[in-house]
Amino acid sequence: MAVKIRLARHGKKNFSYFHIVVADSRSPRDGRFIERIGFYNPNTDPATIEINSEKALDWLMKGAQPTETCRRILSYKGVLLRKHLLEGVKKGAINQEIADQRWNAWYEAKEAKITQKLSNLELDGRSTKKNALEAEAKVNAARAEEIAKKKAAEEAAKKAAEAKAAAEVSEPEASATIENEGSSEASEQ
Repeated sequence: MAVKIRLARHGKKNFSYFHIVVADSRSPRDGRFIERIGFYNPNTDPATIEINSEKALDWLMKGAQPTETCRRILSYKGVLLRKHLLEGVKKGAINQEIADQRWNAWYEAKEAKITQKLSNLELDGRSTKKNALEAEAKVNAARAEEIAKKKAAEEAAKKAAEAKAAAEVSEPEASATIENEGSSEASEQ
């Protein structure tokens, strides 16, 4: 029986996540499996990977073959490096202490790299948000200035209309008073 370490798809359309399973190579992708050893969600940034590295290492040592994607995931989590170091210990090329030192050095470097990426993503998110707020403030200021100009133009037009209306009202009154004065002068004579 050929045993594979592979992904089993779950989730909804266009938003899938995967279980990392150990299964017989003849069983369907999402069908029967021997053991579930982890979880992989590519929808987050960075991708969420949870794996039981002890179980994965045990299955690799028994001869289970990972698929290409699972090989990359196991490599990312350091399971393949541990397998390589354990094989070196078995063959007598290195001793267990050196293997543990190499593993710990690699693990610390990897964790530092992941932490750095997360902090960079957080800083980028903050700076993007800050830039968006600044751009929005500029747009809002421009809109407020434009509205103030429109209001000033409307008020000026309103005052001009009132002045014109007042002039029109006072013009007939003036002509009426002139006519009244002229008629009173005529009646006096």
